[in-house]
Amino acid sequence: MAAARALQLSLLRLLLLPPLLLPGPAGAVWPQPQAQSFPPGGGRCPVPARRFRFAVADGSAVGPGCAVLDAAFQRYWPLLFGRATENEPSWETPCASLLVYVSTPGCDGFPSLDSSESYKLSVSKGSMLLTAETIWGALRGLETFSQLVGRDENGMYYVNETEIVDFPRFPHRGLLLDTSRHYLPLKAILETLDVMAYNKFNVFHWHIVDDPSFPYESSTFPELSKQGAFNAMTHVYTASDVRSVIEYARLRGIRVIAEFDTPGHTLSWGPGAPGLLTPCYVGQGPSGVYGPINPIVNSTYQFVTSLFQEISAVFPDFYLHLGGDEVDFTCWKSNPEIRAFMVQMGLGQDYKKLESFYIQRLLDIVSSLGKGYIVWQEVFDNDVKLRPDTIIHVWKENDLQYLNEIANVTRSGYRALLSAPWYLNRISYGQDWIKAYKVEPLMFEGSPEQKALVIGGEACMWGEYVDVTNLTPRLWPRAGAVAERLWSNETVGNVQDAYARLAEFRCTLLGRGVQAQPLYVGYCEHEFGEV
Repeated sequence: MAAARALQLSLLRLLLLPPLLLPGPAGAVWPQPQAQSFPPGGGRCPVPARRFRFAVADGSAVGPGCAVLDAAFQRYWPLLFGRATENEPSWETPCASLLVYVSTPGCDGFPSLDSSESYKLSVSKGSMLLTAETIWGALRGLETFSQLVGRDENGMYYVNETEIVDFPRFPHRGLLLDTSRHYLPLKAILETLDVMAYNKFNVFHWHIVDDPSFPYESSTFPELSKQGAFNAMTHVYTASDVRSVIEYARLRGIRVIAEFDTPGHTLSWGPGAPGLLTPCYVGQGPSGVYGPINPIVNSTYQFVTSLFQEISAVFPDFYLHLGGDEVDFTCWKSNPEIRAFMVQMGLGQDYKKLESFYIQRLLDIVSSLGKGYIVWQEVFDNDVKLRPDTIIHVWKENDLQYLNEIANVTRSGYRALLSAPWYLNRISYGQDWIKAYKVEPLMFEGSPEQKALVIGGEACMWGEYVDVTNLTPRLWPRAGAVAERLWSNETVGNVQDAYARLAEFRCTLLGRGVQAQPLYVGYCEHEFGEV
């Protein structure tokens, strides 16, 4: 509590300082910190690349040997000094080390929805200190520091003197990747996690399976990927791959939330799980085509229980994403056994009630496994009985109708995630990042209590037209617009200022080996692929 109060007081002091112009390109941070000030007249501190080091401050609750911090120190040195100069600065007192102080013990765990990511960064002549409540906040501060270091015309590295107090506006800032419609190699996922960390995203929503393919190798049901992957040898994620993604993400303060969407979007499950999907009928006989999961047979729930037991053990995050969207009732309506079940259960002709019957049993199963769940908005829209801690994921855009949906969700007491205006797989000519940037998640009619239930949002990259060849330039820097909207203060919204900072950040990404597409006409001092 004392640390939180001290942070709030520091923020207040910074906010009361007179606004000053940024002293140069190094100093414009993306996403913009909550509060940043510079000394009158600016000021620079030389950074000796060959002698520079990251170090843990005396008294820090987390010290050397913490894998998260050690790995971060190793990552950021080459990002800062990839083109190290022989001309070490001899003028003034150098800033030769960044001291990192973490006030709360804990290094071996995973980030969660409740994790603190706040930090304070102080850079003055010969002294640099990063303080954070947790290692996750320290990671965010290290990224900010990395963007403050610049290089002058003589090849000397420097950092602008500054004071930053920062924390995220929303605790859930996610990116969805779809690995079913096109398989994404492990390397592409890991590289995306890197760039997510540069943008301070903290949730990787892994839409791992869907109708087209089932690339997840299940230890309980190995036939699912053997029969359902595009190629069971080359286009699968092994248990080792999944562990690699989870640990790589953890070291960057990123949660991995897996989505196994049912009862629809499951056509790829059918070949490896006979009897799971509903046989569709034409007239009096089966057509040979299959529809959603069959919700009326006990074997379905035995299968689902076993699969989600495995998934719950493999993915450590408290939350699973259970989907529940876009269920086509045509096949269910054609099946005489399902029609008879509807009559028997008194459901009439309302197949939404049959969907709810399945979803409620699924939610009970997942709850019994000690997991929380996120569902797409249809589950809420169809009046499924939900646990109070359910998170509703709003995805239907419909000309700003998503704001009404968020109002309805939060009015009912549920937490909400927003993705509707952030489907980045949809592209258009021109600077379409601006539309994403100008979204205000809380611009709906509702009480302060309702708005507090909006825990963040996710940018989505669905895979119909995206694979490893175009994933990175289509994502970046456009996803950065969503990152800043979810991190920075709601008053941050000047598009002209954002353009200048995002264009500079895009150049930073190029320098880090990321094939981020241009915002508009121009160039970077160091273009992609330059030595």
